[in-house]
Amino acid sequence: MTTTGATASKRRLTLLTHQVHYEQLSFWRNPQSAFFTFAFPVVVVAVFGGLFGGIGRSEFYYGRSALQYYVPTIAALSVLGSCFSQLAIVLANRRQNGILKRARATPLPASVHFAGLLAHCVLVSVVDVLLIAAVGRLYGVPLPSPAQWPALTLTLLLGASAFCALGVAVAAVIRNAEAAPSVVQLVLFPLVFISGTYMPIHSAALNTIAAALPVEPFNDALLHAFTTGHTGVPWRDYGVLLLWGTAGAAVAVRRFRWETGARAR
Repeated sequence: MTTTGATASKRRLTLLTHQVHYEQLSFWRNPQSAFFTFAFPVVVVAVFGGLFGGIGRSEFYYGRSALQYYVPTIAALSVLGSCFSQLAIVLANRRQNGILKRARATPLPASVHFAGLLAHCVLVSVVDVLLIAAVGRLYGVPLPSPAQWPALTLTLLLGASAFCALGVAVAAVIRNAEAAPSVVQLVLFPLVFISGTYMPIHSAALNTIAAALPVEPFNDALLHAFTTGHTGVPWRDYGVLLLWGTAGAAVAVRRFRWETGARAR
């Protein structure tokens, strides 16, 4: 019985590895899209460096310099792009093009199919964050100390997982591929702004609302992880991300459709 279980686990791991490899191949077969996936956040940080590089620590940025604030928030934005926006749009396109229907007809378990896709999104996010941190270092923003790496890793994994789940949930309610970019932007655009991605929000009312939504806690957790000398753990931020990730996963499991016009299952 133990041998059978070990064999099944090994087989699933092999399938997962192949699926991640497939997702990576699909990603790099569109080099223009891949290039801009990594280039966009790097360009944003570089532009912000030119605009705000001379602004030192201030109360407006909660005791940080401008770039110490923007490097983590742009890193969070890159994770949102890979794990939420891009994932929802890709799934909507694959469903409309019949790719998901064909995948469902193969022996590949649905859980492995999604695990491979989500692992790919997390890998892209990690590369994005590393590039953003490297560009920020060129402008004098210190890298997280080794003591902060566990918190940074946990924040990235938890945030990426939560937004992947939310991306699949949004894809589940998108009716066609043409509507996907508009739906995604309608959801993401106000969240990004009220959550302080592009500028700190000093309105108590907006901060109260944003703190209950997933983007602001992710921004806050990354700000803590990137702040030199910070040793606290943002448990509240992690709790909010976990709740939203669980809710997104529940909606995705209940409502996701493998083909256009099919019932959710």
